[in-house]
Amino acid sequence: MATMQIPQLDPIRPARPFQLPSSRFDGSTGPRIIGPRDGKFVDLQSVGVRFMIWGAETGQTFSLVEHPIPPRTLVSPLHLHQREDEYSYVLEGRMGAQLGDDVVYPEAGDLVFKPRNQWHTFWNAGDTPCRLLEIISPAGFEHFFNEVGEQMAAAKAVSMAAVPDLAGLGARYGHYFQPESIARLCRQHGLVYPA
Repeated sequence: MATMQIPQLDPIRPARPFQLPSSRFDGSTGPRIIGPRDGKFVDLQSVGVRFMIWGAETGQTFSLVEHPIPPRTLVSPLHLHQREDEYSYVLEGRMGAQLGDDVVYPEAGDLVFKPRNQWHTFWNAGDTPCRLLEIISPAGFEHFFNEVGEQMAAAKAVSMAAVPDLAGLGARYGHYFQPESIARLCRQHGLVYPA
């Protein structure tokens, strides 16, 4: 029986490390390395957002962000995305998530699928930092995080609650919240929610 030979390809590496500009993606495409401190970062208090791959780079098929979450912190109230699915890969720590009526506790190395049109939320379920890679498919919702960060910075706000018409901004992205769920989630899971 003949064996198939797989050709050895030289790895493609850019001439210099790629770094996203601090303000926004510049539209360039091609091979790149995104280092552990590259990309725009916004602190939304309940969660950080480091923009790693924008939809403009993938033909809008997906975007990728990193979410560092402070210990015992609820990221958001129960919410629903009408347009995109989310995939959370736990890099570090222990994540808690409510997906519909189910509560799960994935740890480093686990992947959580959060389908569109399902009420869900997530949090850091531990006393140490939690970091996730979040794949958003199709892309577009990364701009919601960017707009919230810009509005918080402009208003010198310390929480997303200070963003004018957050519900209206979310609705533009097909994103809906249940703010009344915050107190219950914090009480049930021993969490805080910066607001």
